[in-house]
Amino acid sequence: MKKTPSYLYSIIGISLVLFLLGTIGWLVINGRALSRYFKEQVELQVILHDNTKTENAEKLETILKNQPFVAKVNITTKEEAAKQFAKEWDEDFTQLLDFNPLYTSLNVKLHSEYVNTDSLLKVKQFILQSNIVREVSYPNVVVDKMNSNFRKVGIVLGVLALILFVAVVIIIDNTVRLAMFSNRRLIKTMQMVGATRWFIAKPFDKNAFVSGLISGLIAIAGLFGVRYLAMSQLPELKALSDPFYLGLLMIGIVILGIIISLASTHRSVIKYLKYKLDNLY
Repeated sequence: MKKTPSYLYSIIGISLVLFLLGTIGWLVINGRALSRYFKEQVELQVILHDNTKTENAEKLETILKNQPFVAKVNITTKEEAAKQFAKEWDEDFTQLLDFNPLYTSLNVKLHSEYVNTDSLLKVKQFILQSNIVREVSYPNVVVDKMNSNFRKVGIVLGVLALILFVAVVIIIDNTVRLAMFSNRRLIKTMQMVGATRWFIAKPFDKNAFVSGLISGLIAIAGLFGVRYLAMSQLPELKALSDPFYLGLLMIGIVILGIIISLASTHRSVIKYLKYKLDNLY
């Protein structure tokens, strides 16, 4: 009668701590995706000389599109720039001036790993090698601040994840050991009748494997519930979802639950086998 409740309590306890660890892991994954999303919104404005021909601008666009650091490029002609200005400011300066003072430009977005001070400077120097480029600009202050903030958030989440991981290992270990405490007499009795260590440990290890597996699956179900609620409130999170890393997190939760549960159970069995009979009471 005592065996079933002890394993049930063990499964519940392990599920809760694995769920907490999975939640932190999910926040870390979304933090990485959020960082990547904002970095890829940073835009370099490549302003071309006023006398640049359209075909030359298109050639430069093609060259940039073929670069490994470029995610997206589009051309904004002088006429399109004037229309955008008029739309944004509700004023058509072409009616006051006899010429269009704006320039044809290329708007370049980079892959997230290149959005840092050093890489942006190298990209800028690369683009300036073209004789049709007048100027290359980007919000360097914003980039520096953004990278600094994301770095700080990453460190905080990493420390929290590490602390929680250690806490999870300790809590699961203690939970399993408490569950095994009720079986100490059975373990010793089997030893006294001549059963080998492997024979005694086998059923307990099997139960530990199943308990760890069930606990991991329960934790994953809880995490999917939190994820669903979060996405129902913030649909933008769907665009940041990374199935690959999310899958790794889910697999990791299950494996962690099985390994710790199995290791703690086996260690408890061996410990009670080494106890003298009087020490069990």
